[in-house]
Amino acid sequence: MPTKKKMPEPAKAPATAKKSTDEARTERDKLVGALGEQLSALLSASRALTTEAGAAFHPDLPPAAFHIAQWLRSFGAAKVSRVAEAVAMDRSATSRLTSRLIELGLVEARPDPDDGRGVVLDLTDLGRRNIDQAIARKGDVFHRKIEGWSHVDLEQFTACLRRFNAMPKRDPSDKRR
Repeated sequence: MPTKKKMPEPAKAPATAKKSTDEARTERDKLVGALGEQLSALLSASRALTTEAGAAFHPDLPPAAFHIAQWLRSFGAAKVSRVAEAVAMDRSATSRLTSRLIELGLVEARPDPDDGRGVVLDLTDLGRRNIDQAIARKGDVFHRKIEGWSHVDLEQFTACLRRFNAMPKRDPSDKRR
């Protein structure tokens, strides 16, 4: 009777390999957690700085009004609906805030040259001066934070942020929007 050849048993990974993989996963989890903490700190500091800049822009306005003025400073005159979309605010809230900006002489509303029925918002000279001063204060804080950094530090930090902020490529088979 022929003897059956016994199949060799699959090799088991050494316990040290599993331990090493687990340690690497734990180390990565710690690094990801530390990154999350630093991103949270950055976002909190950014919100606080924007609130301070908003108060410097005008102490009687909420920070959201500063966002509107900052957007108008960056992109120029626009309809309320465009501003609302750009700053991710509800149109009625944007209208209320822009009304207050107009009352304070920081923004002006004029007829839309393309459509006389519409209104275009733009900063007044006072609004432009105030927003420029507020943005300069934010810039001063930023520059103080990085003043001791080398060119290499700045290049590496910028490259990492650019990579982090890059939009991932969308999988064409993914039907979600």
